[in-house]
Amino acid sequence: MSFIDMPIEALKEYKGINPRPDDFDSYWAEALEELKNTDPNVQLEKSEFQAPFAECFNLFFTGVGGARVYAKYIKPALPKDSHPALLHFHGYSGHSPEWSDLLGYAASGFSVLAMDVRGQGGRSEDNAQVLGNTLNGHIIRGVQNPKDLFFRNVFLDTAQLVRVAQEMPEVDAERIVATGSSQGGALTIACGALAPTVKKLAPNYPFLSDYKRVWEIDAKNSSYNEIHNYFRRFDPRHERAEEFFTTLGYIDIQNLADRIKGEVLMGVGLMDNSCPPSTQFAAYNKIKSKKTYVLYPDFAHEQLPGQPDKIYQFLLDC
Repeated sequence: MSFIDMPIEALKEYKGINPRPDDFDSYWAEALEELKNTDPNVQLEKSEFQAPFAECFNLFFTGVGGARVYAKYIKPALPKDSHPALLHFHGYSGHSPEWSDLLGYAASGFSVLAMDVRGQGGRSEDNAQVLGNTLNGHIIRGVQNPKDLFFRNVFLDTAQLVRVAQEMPEVDAERIVATGSSQGGALTIACGALAPTVKKLAPNYPFLSDYKRVWEIDAKNSSYNEIHNYFRRFDPRHERAEEFFTTLGYIDIQNLADRIKGEVLMGVGLMDNSCPPSTQFAAYNKIKSKKTYVLYPDFAHEQLPGQPDKIYQFLLDC
């Protein structure tokens, strides 16, 4: 079996090397308390795009810090009674899928909520005021102060989206599922960790995991290159490297993974040099709930043949 990172037997045992901050649990308890006190103030507007079997809306809600976050919302015309909801999270720097790409789940009786990440390619508002690089470094944004970390707020947005879905009168609050690839895979895991009522989770090759491992194997590429740039710009002799990686530990999904209660199906390409397999397994191996991985030995950070169908059948049975 081919690999670029570790043999599969080693991957199945690997638990990650990025530091976990000592106050990690209290950090997220405080963050979730802030979220609890943030009124989502949901606004729905009819979209120009419509389908014969569903209603499509532009949905806006308030996240922590007051930012207005956008999601596409599709409500199936049938069934009329309560039904499950699918949350979809997109890849790094992108935006939610086209309406037509989401209709399959709506046709199967799911409400669908597809969120645009703050400050990336979609319609969500990024209103944070932080010191330092904001040009293209969302992983490192706010690293000077853990409470200012960009992905702290994005992770909380995923939990707020669960809350929004649960309060929809047409949605069965106990049948919420989530999926996404790369950054979307990371947000799927964060969502299931911070909102453990999510019933099923289907991440593909999740991003935002085990940052120190990424650095040590020199995976300087478009996904994690901002870590390389951070050291070059702000710490060229690595004098604060341990502090830096410890701070990133607050937004390392491997440190959140053990909070997940829902069932997990994860797709992994063993030739992935954007999100190395070991970093994916660092998170997967800490999940304590029922879980399954699907390996693609000759595939990298790309579409995994057959995986969308596996995910569809996995999520449909919720």
